[in-house]
Amino acid sequence: MGPSTWHPVAEHLVAAGHQARVPSLLHVGAGPAPFWPRAVDAVRDDLREVPAGSPLVLVAHSNAGLFLPAIRSGLDHPVTASVFVDAALPARIGPTPVAPPELLEFLGPKAVNGRLPRWTDWWDEADVAPMFVDPQVRQTVVEEQPALPLSYYEQHIPVPDGWDDHPCSYLLFGPPYEGLADEARQRGWRVAHLPGAHLHQIVDPTGTARHLVELSTH
Repeated sequence: MGPSTWHPVAEHLVAAGHQARVPSLLHVGAGPAPFWPRAVDAVRDDLREVPAGSPLVLVAHSNAGLFLPAIRSGLDHPVTASVFVDAALPARIGPTPVAPPELLEFLGPKAVNGRLPRWTDWWDEADVAPMFVDPQVRQTVVEEQPALPLSYYEQHIPVPDGWDDHPCSYLLFGPPYEGLADEARQRGWRVAHLPGAHLHQIVDPTGTARHLVELSTH
């Protein structure tokens, strides 16, 4: 997904007196593999104007959770907390496959010349429509999506040792991420539940922002 899915939350955080940045990861799937270094570079580039000593809270949504260890290890800034929002979790011991075998089996037939349709085109309308309450927002989010290569989902992402040397937590929206929230609890992380669909941050940016602050400051 593109950065527009998190701009409303960032606006609420800024209005509440926090600083917030939304790096774009839209180009991570461009060019040849490996893809994950481009995620690290995108975040580092976005933080160039932030003083090196400024502490950060990292927030990762969906499959971006798999990039978080590499991003955290690639930053010069101190990281005081990381929040996984309805997100995939990195393996306890890496490297982490981006997609499990059943997802690759689902995606394979959808690829045309090695490239997949946009994420929202993977699913039936009955699954996609509830994630959007505003047609204009839906159009913006859908048109912003990249068409990723199938090879993006065939990659493995490294999990650097010691990446979780700071408090981590999990914000669950809903199915099918309950199992991952349980896994986060087993890791000793704080877990909060804000019921909604997978893109609930665009439906309730106020509630999402509030939970991010609570999870990263306690």
